[in-house]
Amino acid sequence: MKKIFNVKNLYIKVLVIIFVIYVVSVLINQQSKLNNYKEAQAYYQQKIDDAQTYQESLKALKDNINSPEYIEEVAREKLDMYLPNERVYVDVGTK
Repeated sequence: MKKIFNVKNLYIKVLVIIFVIYVVSVLINQQSKLNNYKEAQAYYQQKIDDAQTYQESLKALKDNINSPEYIEEVAREKLDMYLPNERVYVDVGTK
């Protein structure tokens, strides 16, 4: 009778050890996944912040696009246009 009790005890101990090892491995795996999700969340949050900053700059440009200062700036820089009585000097120095 004592031998049967010892065998049952041994089975129970082995099962408990296997269960504990399984639980620990699952917890480690889940922690790894959580860390990956946190990194992805930080990455996407940064992308959202960048997109919102870009959107705000576009809204500011939209509000400013019809102002005479902006039109003059675009004409000077991109179209090489100048006011009628304005003198433009070009440096033709040696390189």
